[in-house]
Amino acid sequence: MPTHRPLPTPPRVGVRIIGTGSALPARVVTNDDIASIVQTTDEWIYQRTGIRQRHVCEQAKGEGNLDLCIRSLRTALESARLRADELDLIICGTISQDLRCPSTACMVAGALGAGRAAAWDLGAACSGFVYGLNVAHDLIRGGNYRRIGVIGADTVSALVDYTNRGTCILFGDAAGAVVLTATDDPTKGCLAQANHANGSAWPDLFMPGDEAMVTEEYDRASVRPMCLQMNGKAVFKFAVGTFQELIAETLEKAGLTADQVDLFVCHQSNARILEAARERFGIPPEKLYINIDRVGNTSAGSVPLCYDELVRAGRVREGMTVMFVAFGAGLTWTSSLWQM
Repeated sequence: MPTHRPLPTPPRVGVRIIGTGSALPARVVTNDDIASIVQTTDEWIYQRTGIRQRHVCEQAKGEGNLDLCIRSLRTALESARLRADELDLIICGTISQDLRCPSTACMVAGALGAGRAAAWDLGAACSGFVYGLNVAHDLIRGGNYRRIGVIGADTVSALVDYTNRGTCILFGDAAGAVVLTATDDPTKGCLAQANHANGSAWPDLFMPGDEAMVTEEYDRASVRPMCLQMNGKAVFKFAVGTFQELIAETLEKAGLTADQVDLFVCHQSNARILEAARERFGIPPEKLYINIDRVGNTSAGSVPLCYDELVRAGRVREGMTVMFVAFGAGLTWTSSLWQM
């Protein structure tokens, strides 16, 4: 009989976020600009979404998904005081790659000089960064990786139909990145996480490649291929309910209450959704960061952009408890509760 050796016990290590960065395109598109294209008003958009403006890439000026990813991770590495070739892995959460192949993460690695670091893209739409954060954390805690760069980036402005008021008012372009490293302090890192998906609900938010992929819920004659389609009412209902359930699940896993969390860094999909969650858990306004009014919904770029802005404003300190939350197409939803 063969003798089965026991699996080695992974080292008990902690994980720290030691660098952050973000990037926004220069061009700002206001609600009034949108109103000049499709029938709407600044007041109508703001009341329903909380958005006043968004940043949009100009391809003629060399701006795009890859450009934002490179800029954000370069800044994160600078703040971490690391070289790119000191990374073991780069994960990029995105659904709006400039090229189908190779991965954006590989192109970022090449541009920054990351040597032979592993690199891959993670496609989970608005949940992409937090999914990637959880994967990177567990890879480091497992002992096979020591330093990982995680990017969240999307340029959804290139994927929306600007005659479709239901989607064109929502999205902007952005990227954010963090650098994670192993630490000898095992108390640092993720206290609890949740990663979920409901694949049967994919038609509520999707991007068809051609007319044949458009489901019966939509008017095929009005759908433009390779443009985002959304069942707004269904997505709003999903987000309101799931967002609050996700926070409750994560707190229960960690054995904490909402008042014990110092900061909630949440995907910026709609100000009304954020406000509903804040009211349910009694979260003070200063604990739930909001920037959707300035940047819109930036998909996978949303959470890391918020976190970088908080770090640079001096609002993240050693010992704080921070919860990252996101939900999006798939449908997907995910959380990551950290001891900083």
